[in-house]
Parts: sequence; C-alpha cells; structure tokens
Amino acid sequence: MALNFINRRNKPLILSSKAIADAASWYCAFVLVALVLLTIFRDSSYQLPNHANFRDSQLLSRPCDEIYVVGEGETLHTISDKCGDPFIVENNPHIHDPDDVFPGLVIKITPSPHS
Repeated sequence: MALNFINRRNKPLILSSKAIADAASWYCAFVLVALVLLTIFRDSSYQLPNHANFRDSQLLSRPCDEIYVVGEGETLHTISDKCGDPFIVENNPHIHDPDDVFPGLVIKITPSPHS
C-alpha cells in the first residue's frame, strides 16, 4: 500500500508502509534514549517519603522486653544500644554469627543494671 503526497514541486511523493514504520521506529528509539538520559541525570536530591522516617522512629521506640523479636533493619548493635545489653551474643548461644541477624529472630535481653 502506498500513500501519495504532493511535494513543493507538485510531484507525487510515494511513501511506503515500510518507510513509515522505519520512521516510527527511529522516533520510538529517540524517545527511549531521551527517557533513559532523563532518568540518569535526574535531580539527585530526591527525599525519601516520610513513612520511611516514621518506620525508623517506630523501631527506636519499641520496648525492650526480656524476650525480644528482631525487627526489619535492626542489628545486634542497634538492639544493644537501645536495650542496654552489651552481652547479647554471649547470652544467646543460638546466635553463632553476630552478622547473621534477621527479622523474626528471638533473643534474650538482659539489660545491664547501670543503663
């Protein structure tokens, strides 16, 4: 199927469907490259939503009971600071690697008397 157009010199200009598809492909490629470049060079001062800060404040305000369940984003160091127990690993023999702490892990908290 061919489309006929009249150019400035009054001569018919024939565009095939293949030429139109080729032009559309180049247009789509250009738009895709532009979107990728915009994504790469967008403003780096993007702020995290307020609910992320709210979740962090919730973790810090949780009470420290004798039996403590580790929450998401917590480490033994943050739990130790929050609960005042510097000997969490020593008092929990099921913790073999202090770096292998995961949400849902149950630990025993024994706060030191001067905290």
